[in-house]
Amino acid sequence: MSQPSNIPHPKPQLPSSVWLAEAQSSQRDMLASLQQLKSDYPQQDLVVLASHRANRAEIFEFADQYFYEPRESKADSQATTLDTDALVSRWQFVLEHCQANNVKVLLTGRNGIDYEAHREAFEAAGIRLLTGATSVEMLEKIDDKFQFIQHCHAHDIPVSEGWRFDSLEELQQLLDEHGHQPLCVKPITGIFAQGFWRLDTGTTLASDDSKPEKNYDSFEHLYFTEEKKINTEQYISAYANSQMVHERPIPMLLMPYLAGQEYSIDVVCERGEVLAAVTRHKVGKIQHISYDEGVMAVVVPLIKAFGCDGIVSVQTKQDDAGVHRVLEINSRPSGGIGYTNHSGIDLTQIGFAYWLGWSEKPNLTDVAKRITSCQVRSIMVSVKIEGDGEEKIDNANAD
Repeated sequence: MSQPSNIPHPKPQLPSSVWLAEAQSSQRDMLASLQQLKSDYPQQDLVVLASHRANRAEIFEFADQYFYEPRESKADSQATTLDTDALVSRWQFVLEHCQANNVKVLLTGRNGIDYEAHREAFEAAGIRLLTGATSVEMLEKIDDKFQFIQHCHAHDIPVSEGWRFDSLEELQQLLDEHGHQPLCVKPITGIFAQGFWRLDTGTTLASDDSKPEKNYDSFEHLYFTEEKKINTEQYISAYANSQMVHERPIPMLLMPYLAGQEYSIDVVCERGEVLAAVTRHKVGKIQHISYDEGVMAVVVPLIKAFGCDGIVSVQTKQDDAGVHRVLEINSRPSGGIGYTNHSGIDLTQIGFAYWLGWSEKPNLTDVAKRITSCQVRSIMVSVKIEGDGEEKIDNANAD
């Protein structure tokens, strides 16, 4: 009879995992792409994880396993799939479960700065952390539109100009100086065009030549709200009499309003190098997907200047002379990244296959050659929410 061996048996190797943390509006499409990636690499064993603060069935249905991220306080916390303390910080929660699930790549989504501050801890655990940049400083410059403009100027990047104001007096001084041209206002930080308004200064845009000049009335601005336009004097009055601004001052930008075509560019990048990208612009309800060399001539040095890392999105707009000027970088994937799949490439798959070590480093020139121009119309889908999910969705503000 053989004697029992004292040699310990090796622990079974866990499959590799990737994790998409809470995002703005791209999580579902990216998770679907990752599930397809598993089918494209059947020899690999991959688990796709996702997390969010709320019960988001439309997201979780595409994950192999999901977690609820800790809330900011116990008052607004909800039950999670794991028995966690709501006061545990988000990054610690995610790191612990990344380690337990052999996560190799983590895309942080909307809370990149929280994770970036602890990059060393994730890298020590063998996790490829994707926050949109590689330092808190750069992420803060990307989020702060005034700092962003200054950094672009320092690197000779054509950018839409912007003048900061923090008070009524500063706004009026800027209007006196720049009111001869079409203008707009926006918060220094923010998403989804929150707080953005075109100012009706009475100046005719070059693109409006076909329209007869007229004095816009206030009701027209209130009625056609999708144009995001407001009478300048009424904006000043609203700003001056705002209790919200009085109690919580909001740093704002006054900017020239650019009349040309706006572009969105989805970018896979690594430490300032563009690995793959797709450009798109919207005409009416139709997204036009392609690879525009003129736009990319601005995007490539922009990504380098900010050391972008991961999957980010860029917005540009043409001025009256047709020059592409940068509006902003979003340090996370755009809500429209799924549209680009119709072009013949899948940016999510290209990035993750490389970061997992399944494919060679993507080459921008080679990827661009594979892109087929196309037009895309988005549609709405619905997902049934089981149990008490309705309350949780409401509390999540449906972002």
